[in-house]
Amino acid sequence: MRKVRLLIATFFGSGLSPLAPGTCGSLVTMLLVYFIAPYWQAPLYIQLAVIAIIFVLGIPASGEAEKYFNKKDPGACVIDEVVGQMISLLLVPHKISFYIAGFFLFRFFDILKPFPIRRLERIPGGLGIMSDDIMAALYALALMQLYLYLFINH
Repeated sequence: MRKVRLLIATFFGSGLSPLAPGTCGSLVTMLLVYFIAPYWQAPLYIQLAVIAIIFVLGIPASGEAEKYFNKKDPGACVIDEVVGQMISLLLVPHKISFYIAGFFLFRFFDILKPFPIRRLERIPGGLGIMSDDIMAALYALALMQLYLYLFINH
């Protein structure tokens, strides 16, 4: 079971990148979502359910990664970036420019950690690892949707 949790935590090894593992995990997710999107036209509630399942699986997987790497929120644990990146890309038109913008917005907020993201990091274990990226993703999602509403949909 430990190997499965570590596989989930590192998102099938993408978090083991020696350079910027969080960015690598986000990039892999962005590309995966972009290339799957034309073939999977699921309603929003299905997309949210998939994200929720990954989030729930990510909590114990992240906790296992902390024990395995003997470090709080280890860089190799990128399942939080996977969930965050997926959230930031919700309802985005299927154009690579929007996906790239969603990628950069999410990474910006995940690295900058404006209020209350830094506080969420203090939550112990896997829930803390996952929660701060959810908040960063919500900031990115809000900005992306505001842009789409103001400049694209009107």
